[in-house]
Amino acid sequence: MGATAAWLQQRPVEAQFTSVQRVRPAQQYAQLAASGYVVAQRRAAVASKATGRLVELRVSEGSRVKAGDLIARIDAADVDASLAASLAGQTQSQAAVQQAQAQAAQARAQQRNAEEELRRTEGLAAQNFMSAQAVDTARTRVQTARAATAAAEAGIATARAAVQQARAQVQVQRVNRDSTEIRAPFDGVVLVKNANVGDLITPFSNAAGTLGAVVTMADLSTLEVEVDVSESSIAGVRVDQPVEITLDALPGEHFKGAVSRIVPTVDRAKATVVTKVRFAQIDPRVLPEMSAKVNFLSQQPQSDQTADLLAVPAAALVPQGEGTGVWRVDAEGRAHAVAATAGRPIGELVELKASGLQAGDRLVLSSAAPLKEGARVRAAGTP
Repeated sequence: MGATAAWLQQRPVEAQFTSVQRVRPAQQYAQLAASGYVVAQRRAAVASKATGRLVELRVSEGSRVKAGDLIARIDAADVDASLAASLAGQTQSQAAVQQAQAQAAQARAQQRNAEEELRRTEGLAAQNFMSAQAVDTARTRVQTARAATAAAEAGIATARAAVQQARAQVQVQRVNRDSTEIRAPFDGVVLVKNANVGDLITPFSNAAGTLGAVVTMADLSTLEVEVDVSESSIAGVRVDQPVEITLDALPGEHFKGAVSRIVPTVDRAKATVVTKVRFAQIDPRVLPEMSAKVNFLSQQPQSDQTADLLAVPAAALVPQGEGTGVWRVDAEGRAHAVAATAGRPIGELVELKASGLQAGDRLVLSSAAPLKEGARVRAAGTP
């Protein structure tokens, strides 16, 4: 009889087990989950407006640039020659204006002399000292002088128009010269260097052996997450809805955010709607094209609901002495009492307040018989 009693005492107690979980109270507000990627809403493939050989490249991957900073330069020898020719043409046209002005001044002087001579001739003719023929000759000289003055004035206008045309041509060449300098369109970071010194750059990179974009850059202050939401679930998503963002590259990190906009079209092939989510605060560790997961929340969690907590099913907490506790199962399958109390509810779980426990510890959820310290336990239904 004594041996039988000892065997019964050592027989494992059948039990159901659970594990200590690490959860966040904010998870109870999760309504929908979706996956996507981090993208920069302000991104550009920076290219040249001109065609030529790349002779200077001032940036590399990761370089930070300001709007207007010089990124690269292509060969501008032909443009410089055209600009010099245009400047020379402008100087020549300005000289032509001065020459036309001098000719006009001479024509006006001759016109004044002819008009003065006509007045003297008419006065002498009134006194019968000059013939009518002399008066006609003087009048003809005045008309000729006036026509010459008008022609000279027109010459000035033509020369000035030529100056304006020359200045416009100079401006065109300066624009062409500026087109050989590739500058940053906005503040950002260089993501990809698409070309190297010596490459042939053209705005239209269809030709063999040519490149279009010199660098690809992005404004990292405009990072967002683009996720595909099933069209059957999109009704539960709204603009400014709070979200929680996690990144595969930063495990354990949780970022607050909100829905910024919903693209008003459905991808017919995938039956999804692109939804864009903004970060509440950009972390410098977040980079474009990182894979991300987004939990859409029913409400914004409080600050004390964002930290990780230990949680278990409420049934794992049982009376122990004057308080409550849990039965932790060690590697040998023996149960040990650990004092613990329940905290706030977290969905179907409760917060576990206990010392000496950590996530992953195996606990007894229920047992077929009362447990004692060190009792052996086994999963129900196993031999």
